[in-house]
Amino acid sequence: MSERKLSLTAARHLHLAAQGLLKKPRRKPIADDVLSTIQRMSLLQIDTINVVARSPYLVLFSRLGSYPQSWLDEALSRGELMEYWAHEACFLPRTDFSLIRHRMLAPHKMGWKYREEWMQENAEEIEALLAHIQENGPVRSADFEHPKKGTSGWWEWKPHKRHLEGLFTSGKVMVIGRHNFQRIYDLTSRVMPGWDDERDLLSQEQAEERMLQNSARSLGIFKAQWLADYYRLRQPTLPVLLARWQEEGRIFPVEVEGLGAMWLHADLLSLLDEAEAGKLTATHSAVLSPFDPVVWDRKRAEQLFDFTYRLECYTPAPKRQHGYFVLPLLHQGKLVGRMDSKMHRKTGELEIFALYLQDGVRVSQKLEQGLRQAISDFARWQGASRITIGQKPGDLFSTQPLGWEIETA
Repeated sequence: MSERKLSLTAARHLHLAAQGLLKKPRRKPIADDVLSTIQRMSLLQIDTINVVARSPYLVLFSRLGSYPQSWLDEALSRGELMEYWAHEACFLPRTDFSLIRHRMLAPHKMGWKYREEWMQENAEEIEALLAHIQENGPVRSADFEHPKKGTSGWWEWKPHKRHLEGLFTSGKVMVIGRHNFQRIYDLTSRVMPGWDDERDLLSQEQAEERMLQNSARSLGIFKAQWLADYYRLRQPTLPVLLARWQEEGRIFPVEVEGLGAMWLHADLLSLLDEAEAGKLTATHSAVLSPFDPVVWDRKRAEQLFDFTYRLECYTPAPKRQHGYFVLPLLHQGKLVGRMDSKMHRKTGELEIFALYLQDGVRVSQKLEQGLRQAISDFARWQGASRITIGQKPGDLFSTQPLGWEIETA
């Protein structure tokens, strides 16, 4: 197959197709879509900031449309998903346990995520914690946060959270569910009774190649240097691996306008002719999370979408350029802007403090319709009945510059 030439727009559309963000969903979501969507992305990053819907729920909403947030928790409780350090803390299909098991067995290589000195110093208490879980069943760190009157010893013990995090990173316990977004832990031996390290363990090299294969599939179209970040791998030596994948028909070389040589995953071959002819269209408008796979690699987002993003929630307020928790705005294949907002759950109001458009983005009827619908859907899904807007471009939403009412879901 000779090298194909693609426009930058076509490359963006192919990537969004791989991520499930090219077209608006054609049907109402069902519970099974949670697992299949995460399988498509490979990973779903976890973050706890909740000024709007927490990131993992929002990433799914951007792809599925309105769905009950409980579906994600239920998929975890059913054992379809697991949690571990992948890109960062992530949900991933439990069938991918083999990909990250070698990390669990070498926790000293996990940096700040595992404090070996702490685990050694508190070994006796940690063994008591494991024995308690073995005898009494799953626990949350919240079980130990508030001493209960009339009890002593176990319930007054304080370093539980660090112990559980160490046991989680070292693979002694796994997350089997969440309650109010708090992790519920059980013994790995009980969660994965059929697993045998001696029989089933992949070498680090084998596991990392499969991670890279997942990354290539989920990116759809990629430069070699984009692959490693997806699972936070140290930059591997890729030329030999890519050459073998090409021989195996897993990937194909393409030339992309402005980006040069890239690779296309075989799963997208059916769309290549359409993309090359400029007929692969993007119709989806959506509010994205800062931790969406499309933007979590900031350098990739800048190269592919000309979108420079910085998470400013840890920046002192006077030094922020755009806001505390700024959400990228997708419209028909482009990242056209961002908004800083907060969901006031008691009053049912989505407050947009500021909305910014990218330089060069012209306000048009299609842009306004797409963003209005995306923002309204985003607000309605969270139970809002009104949207209020502060700072924005003057010609955007000019007929309702202060916001608008919406019907609740």
